[in-house]
Amino acid sequence: MSATDTNRFREMLLTERERVQKALDNLHEENPGTMEEETGDETHDQHLGDIATAMHDREVDYTLEDNSEQLIGAIDAALARIEDGSYGVCTNCGKPIGEERLEALPWADRCIDCARQLS
Repeated sequence: MSATDTNRFREMLLTERERVQKALDNLHEENPGTMEEETGDETHDQHLGDIATAMHDREVDYTLEDNSEQLIGAIDAALARIEDGSYGVCTNCGKPIGEERLEALPWADRCIDCARQLS
């Protein structure tokens, strides 16, 4: 892969990393405390539906947070592969990862065939 290509993908990765980090920071700002702090010690005074909604919303936020952290890890790994010269090469079989795949998922570490085998 040429230096021009890796520079373009590096910029794509950095832009996506910044976007995901902002979303993650926003989740942390919206939910700074624990579930107990949100619902309070007086849960017996709250309607069960309100408690269930709060718990569901918090669970969704935890899932989004986990996914965001995993994506940031994948982006960081892709940036490291750019630095060490292995970007665009499947970490499983060693074949080149198609440019179309990298356009769609610039943090991809496997070619489409190896990714399908893992699904």
